[in-house]
Amino acid sequence: MELNVVNIKGEDTGRKVTLNDAIFGIEPNDHAIYLDVKQYLANQRQGTHKSKERSEISGSTRKLIRQKGGGGARRGDINSPVLVGGGRVFGPKPRDYRFKLNKKLKNLARKSALSYKAKENAIVVVEDFSFDVPKTKEFISIAENLKVADRRLLLVLSERNNFVYLSARNLKKADVIIASDINTYNVLNAKNLVLTESSVAILENLFKA
Repeated sequence: MELNVVNIKGEDTGRKVTLNDAIFGIEPNDHAIYLDVKQYLANQRQGTHKSKERSEISGSTRKLIRQKGGGGARRGDINSPVLVGGGRVFGPKPRDYRFKLNKKLKNLARKSALSYKAKENAIVVVEDFSFDVPKTKEFISIAENLKVADRRLLLVLSERNNFVYLSARNLKKADVIIASDINTYNVLNAKNLVLTESSVAILENLFKA
């Protein structure tokens, strides 16, 4: 698949980039995508939720009513889970939600996500650029020139550039990531995928195995 390389003004530079069919042209595997996205979201969870159980509630341990003869159910102290203000039965406890996935499966999921974007014609290749200072207005102007400002976009850089990242940080519909950190969730979450010219080669080296 060949794409024209455009500059930040949206003008054709006359150069073309060939996207490797082994990365951008495979038959997508939906189950691999599901597992990789599930792992990504699970890894974002802090797992610090906690509720107090019966033994952790601060309250008197005095038996409220006698065991028999009251005409009702047996009842212990005021910390009982059946009473308002009592402890919680089988409540959440701090835990780690992370789980392992094989590297080959994760690569398959990411290539599947990239292939979906290629099939949707949602990939734009722009020549390499950088900012000397953070400029959100200039980033918005570039997105408008590339005709990707109306929907959520993911800009993939070949290397880290803090000024470009800071320029897009306050925009709800824009994310910036470097090619080596690309993941299935971010690719699918974006409607338009903007690749810098040099990031294409990095993606090919990343998935060549």
